[in-house]
Amino acid sequence: MVSVNPLPGSQLPGSFSNGHVQFAQRFIVERGLLLGEPDFKTRANGGRERRIKNERRGDFMRNKQKGFSLIELLIVVAIILIIAAIAIPNLLRSKMAANEASAVGSLRTLNTACVTYSTTYGGYPGTLVTLGGEGSSSLPTSTSAALIDNVLQTGIKTGYTFSFSAGTADSSGNVDNYIINAAPITPGVTGLRYFYTDQTGVIRANPTAAATSSSTPIS
Repeated sequence: MVSVNPLPGSQLPGSFSNGHVQFAQRFIVERGLLLGEPDFKTRANGGRERRIKNERRGDFMRNKQKGFSLIELLIVVAIILIIAAIAIPNLLRSKMAANEASAVGSLRTLNTACVTYSTTYGGYPGTLVTLGGEGSSSLPTSTSAALIDNVLQTGIKTGYTFSFSAGTADSSGNVDNYIINAAPITPGVTGLRYFYTDQTGVIRANPTAAATSSSTPIS
């Protein structure tokens, strides 16, 4: 905008009056409006509107990215169920195999303990508890030989139960034979096979029922 200080007599140098200046100003403004050129206020309002639209668009995109859609969640759940269906049976089989291996190891430990007991006291033990007593401050005796761990002496270990049956004592009161059976606590869950052993030291297995002296020896 042109600012002119009028001279006395309301005449300007170059024969321009205040009326001329005002006419020129109105012409410039009207020309700008006719050509579609927004004034400062219109441009400011347009910029503010665009900024608001951009902010709303950004908020919408951020809100859209905050979570998953229902279809995406269903796909994830389906994948998890498929993996679980494959992994859980394999995990159970691995657990049962580990329990069975532990049961066989426990039977070998019991056979070794029975032989040591017989060598020391003249006959096999009468009960499983007789072989226990580990950790006692007193010296081992025929009633607490401290030959097996305190968990195994309870007859329950790693998913299996162990039952000890001593034979009839001879005229000297010594037991000459014994039988040990091992069975899964929950068949099909903690183990599949049943095991049997006796004073011969041979361990036998049966996959469906209690093992006996006629069951197949394990390798």
